[in-house]
Amino acid sequence: MPRFLILTFKDLRLMLGLGLGLVQTVLLGLLIIFVFSLSLPIGETMSGQAAASIFWLASVFGLVLLFNALYHIEEGNSVRLGLLLAPIAPGTVFLGKALAGAVLLFLAQIFFLLGLVVFLGQSLHGQWLWALGLVAAMNLGLVVMGSLLGALSQGQAARESLLSVILFPLLVPLLLGGVKVGGSLLAGVGIQDETQWMVLILAFDALFTAVALILFPLVFREG
Repeated sequence: MPRFLILTFKDLRLMLGLGLGLVQTVLLGLLIIFVFSLSLPIGETMSGQAAASIFWLASVFGLVLLFNALYHIEEGNSVRLGLLLAPIAPGTVFLGKALAGAVLLFLAQIFFLLGLVVFLGQSLHGQWLWALGLVAAMNLGLVVMGSLLGALSQGQAARESLLSVILFPLLVPLLLGGVKVGGSLLAGVGIQDETQWMVLILAFDALFTAVALILFPLVFREG
């Protein structure tokens, strides 16, 4: 088994077994969706673009919680030092953390989607494959940035707020694409006219994946 998968399974076992991160992420995301649902007049339905904005907002806040928890695991008992001394490349740690975060984020997003249906009256109008492709493309960019900045924010208590402070501005182009394409799916009009936004999402993924793979070894060693 590849070493990054070993690290992924280790993190998933800890996160799911101890209830770290995922429960809080789901509760926070559903709370955000519920609070926004209270702004709707009785009998009215929120627009698809507004609902997509809320979905990705919940996802990004959940991303912060998940990657803070994933990297906080390494802070106890000098586990980070053990990983640095182990005969594995820092890129392996990056891939393991990113994949574990991707799995946990996707699990949380299933509940967020149910929240859109229950609280905001939304529907994908049968476009499940398009929606799955959008979530996969968006989550790639999200977890790449989450894994890189999660490593940067650990090590000192004063640095824990760095993840949210740095992450949100960097994710603006990605979130714009997700809101535009997701809004079209929830509105039932398809995404034929949103191809430029999908190109933006994929370009963001490619650029920041390359940047993260280059910078992560430096960030993780300095943590």
